Amino acid sequence: MAAQLRMDQLPSDPLLHVLSFLGFRDLIHCSYVSRRLNELSKHNPLWRSHCSRHWLLSDLERAQSGLSWYCLFQQYYRDLGRYIQYYPTLKRAWEQLKSFLLQRCPRMIASLKDGATEAELRDIEGQIGCRLPDDYRCSFRIHNGQKLVIPGLMGSMSLSNHYRSEVLLDVETAAGGFQQRKGMRRCLPLTFCFHTGLSQYLALEPTEGRRMLEIFYPCPDQTAQDPSAMDMFITGSCFLDWFTTYVDNVVLGEYPIIRDQIFRYVHDKSCVTTTGDITVSVSTSFLPELSSVHPPHFFFTYRIRIEMASSASPEAACQLDSRYWKITTSDGNVEEVQGPGVVGEFPVMTPGKVHEYASCTTFSTPSEYMEGHYTFHRLDNKEVFHVAIPRFHMVCPPFRVPASRAKASASCSSLLGEDEDEERSEGDGDDFNDLQGINMAALEGAWCPRHI
Repeated sequence: MAAQLRMDQLPSDPLLHVLSFLGFRDLIHCSYVSRRLNELSKHNPLWRSHCSRHWLLSDLERAQSGLSWYCLFQQYYRDLGRYIQYYPTLKRAWEQLKSFLLQRCPRMIASLKDGATEAELRDIEGQIGCRLPDDYRCSFRIHNGQKLVIPGLMGSMSLSNHYRSEVLLDVETAAGGFQQRKGMRRCLPLTFCFHTGLSQYLALEPTEGRRMLEIFYPCPDQTAQDPSAMDMFITGSCFLDWFTTYVDNVVLGEYPIIRDQIFRYVHDKSCVTTTGDITVSVSTSFLPELSSVHPPHFFFTYRIRIEMASSASPEAACQLDSRYWKITTSDGNVEEVQGPGVVGEFPVMTPGKVHEYASCTTFSTPSEYMEGHYTFHRLDNKEVFHVAIPRFHMVCPPFRVPASRAKASASCSSLLGEDEDEERSEGDGDDFNDLQGINMAALEGAWCPRHI
């Protein structure tokens, strides 16, 4: 009978090719099989790909280190190995964000702090008595938030008498704001705004109706007898999702840059329409600091850009006279609003000119939509014509109500004779209090307008 050929008896080239398909853990396991596989598994080109994939290291960085790829991988793994599933995603997000800021908002770069050490993160965990999630720790190993300066890294918003700019807190400052009070137990602030006091929080434990690791804006329940009752506008399911989604929106140009600041207006690419030589586009933003769930009061701002094509003839010059809005409520009712100009202005449009303005509105439901037109007249012959405003939706983030209110609602339902067999979770478990879903196609509720 012919002798069986063992894998480690293969010639080096085909064997190295086979090893190149293995992950780094399997490659290490192979090194224990035999002396020959131990030697081949440390082949430098094999570890070059792993260093690139997991640590985003370049040839230049390897050369500067003076180490082989295998030793360089070992060095990074000893320091950051617990974060290997998060590190490439977060490191890439930080590099993309810094590259964008360098070009568009350079002064923000100087506000970023160097990464925290493992010892510093362990000290913070001891201080707050809670374990920090690994995706959060990983990001703060790369950059420990930013200095307490304006503008904030996590976006700004400005109206005539209102300004918000959220700083990404360093871990030491965040620990100082760690919450133990009723209604906000075990919540760590991620951001802070000097002007409004607004913060987004990370839930470190599943308690008081929150899901573990979700990120939210707290919103006091103003109708509850318990002053600690806190509704929550949910902004992320975990730190990784929250941070990378924000970075994607920034670097892909979804948020406008205004006066060297990132303004968190959301622009739907369908919210653009052109009438003749004039194009109108709309972006919107929800303001949690001016909103509440109980009572229902949802505050939105919208930014409108009016642009006349540079190819338009000089005779096309015109002036805006009035605006008309058609507001469709979630129950199908239609409200119409008319008025002179836009926010007190009557802009003159000439070829290539852009006019932008922001306004705001409030609703008693978490989503509505608006559309309408502007009335213009030509400067040379006084011809009157309409320019369409595209339909745009305003939708607040999903929200969760506090455990105390949900429990009270369950009791009321039971008293009203509803199905008592329906189980409702009452602890701090994951299934307590499902998110209030917002379906733009099937809106519910009434409407309470305030248009400026």
